[in-house]
Amino acid sequence: MTVTELGHALRRWRDRVAPEAAGLPAGGQRRAAGLRREELALLAGISVDYVIRLEQGRATHPSAQVVEALARALRLSGDERALLFRLAGLVPPGPERVPAYLTPSVQRLLDRLVTVPVGVFDAGLTLLLANPLYAALMGDPSGWRGFERNSVWRLFLGPRTRVRHTPEELRGFRLRMVSQLRGALARYPDDPELRRLVAELRTRSTLFTELWEEGTVVRNEGSRKTVDHPRVGPLTLDCDIVHVTGNDLTLLIYTAEPGTEDAERLALLGVLGTQSLVG
Repeated sequence: MTVTELGHALRRWRDRVAPEAAGLPAGGQRRAAGLRREELALLAGISVDYVIRLEQGRATHPSAQVVEALARALRLSGDERALLFRLAGLVPPGPERVPAYLTPSVQRLLDRLVTVPVGVFDAGLTLLLANPLYAALMGDPSGWRGFERNSVWRLFLGPRTRVRHTPEELRGFRLRMVSQLRGALARYPDDPELRRLVAELRTRSTLFTELWEEGTVVRNEGSRKTVDHPRVGPLTLDCDIVHVTGNDLTLLIYTAEPGTEDAERLALLGVLGTQSLVG
């Protein structure tokens, strides 16, 4: 299969996705009902130039991570996703790999959760998808690449997050994250990216290595979190965890108690986030 076929398929699939269905505003003059290249690039977390080069056949070797992101942004079915991998010259991920596919039913669920922040993570705690309100709450992840999208990597090697922790809470959180990553490696011992992630963490973080070697198993459960937001101030929210067992995905859903100042700030954040995206 040729790169030209890849470009043709991307254009065809892009044309059939309405911007409203992808959580984007549909305003402005549009020559087609589908996504613009700029919108596909935003949803997939890649540059517009790269989308253009893929569609025109000037980019020949997209990575598996890029193909997976394009499949999610284009809302492909399982068979279409497998075809996209083959058109890109790649073998579709097998059962030994950490699943990164969002089924249509999960996508429909996300479409309905537009007023609450939702992040979707794979078994290895890599962020697959963040709705606009999650991005507004926690920081825009569209520019994160590779391990920057992994929550454990960011916890031990990345910049400070907006979530407030006491020292005791932080240690407990680290234990839970390491335990969840250990469980993922036990389920997917042959996944090369997961093994590489653990190897890098053990090489670069003494604290991670200590917690990893403790072997503690801790269940990751929902909690209340205070997020220090630079524009609306602190928000204390309930963080509930929903597991999609068939695809080994985890949804983090943040909500505020109705009638509270936190609920008002979350609503304001939704307006500010929308204005930011439109502008």
